Amino acid sequence: MTNQETFIRELPQDAELALSTEDLRVFYGTKEAVHGVSLPFERYKITALIGPSGSGKSTFLRSLNRMNDTVDGSRVTGKIMYRDLDINAKGIDVYEMRKHIGMVFQRPNPFAKSIYDNITFALKRFGEKDKQVLDEAVETSLKQAALWDEVKDKLHQSAQALSGGQQQRLCIARAIAMQPDVLLMDEPASALDPISTAAVEDTMMQLRDKYTIIIVTHNMQQAARISDYTAFFYNGDCVEYDETRRIFTRPKIQATDDYVAGHFG
Repeated sequence: MTNQETFIRELPQDAELALSTEDLRVFYGTKEAVHGVSLPFERYKITALIGPSGSGKSTFLRSLNRMNDTVDGSRVTGKIMYRDLDINAKGIDVYEMRKHIGMVFQRPNPFAKSIYDNITFALKRFGEKDKQVLDEAVETSLKQAALWDEVKDKLHQSAQALSGGQQQRLCIARAIAMQPDVLLMDEPASALDPISTAAVEDTMMQLRDKYTIIIVTHNMQQAARISDYTAFFYNGDCVEYDETRRIFTRPKIQATDDYVAGHFG
C-alpha cells in the first residue's frame, strides 16, 4: 500500500448505484497490483478509468466480472457489490453473473461464425430456442450498437468479413444481446482508426440510456468526450475519482493534473 494522496468524490445522495467496490485488492502471486480501491458506479452513466500503462486500471476493470479468476496465481480480495450481493464471494455462479455484467475487449474478437450466430451464441447456450425471440434479439442489439443498417442484409455472412470498427460494434451487440445491467469495456477503440473510433463512441453515448458503462481508455480526449465520471489510476491506486469535467479542468491531486496535462504517462 502506498501513501499516495487521494480524492474520491461521493456520489449525490439520490444517485442509484449499479456497482461498487469496497477495499478491492488484486494480487498476482505476492505482487499487489491494485491497492484497496473503493469506488461507486452510478447507474446509466459512463465512467472512464484512465492512467499510465501498468497503473492497475485494466486489472481493476477485469475484476468487476471476475475475469481475473482465469489468471494463474491471481487473487482478488475485498467486495464487489451488485444488487446488494458481493459477487466476489465464494459460491457465486460466475457465468450467471456475467449475464448481468458483460465485457467488450480491446481487440474485436468475433467468433468464426455468421453475424447472426455471433449475436445468438450466448442466448442459445443459456437455452433460448425460440427463433422469433432470437431474431428480435439480433435486430434489437444490432440497432442499439448502431450496426443494423450496415449488416441487416448480411446476417448469415461471416462476421470476420466485417471491418475492424464493424467487428467491434458487433462485439458490443453480442454483449448487450444478453441485456446486461453493466457493460465493461477495455480500451474498445484502441485498435481502430479515427472514423471507426467515432462510431464506437457514438454507440456508447446511445447505450448510456439503457446500460451502465465502465471503460478503460488511454485516450484522454475520448474520456473527456464520452464519460460522466473519471477515475485516475496510478501505481495501483485510484488517486482521484470525480466528475469528468472536474478531472479535466480542476483536479484535486497534482498527479492527476500532471497526467491529464500530458506531463507523464
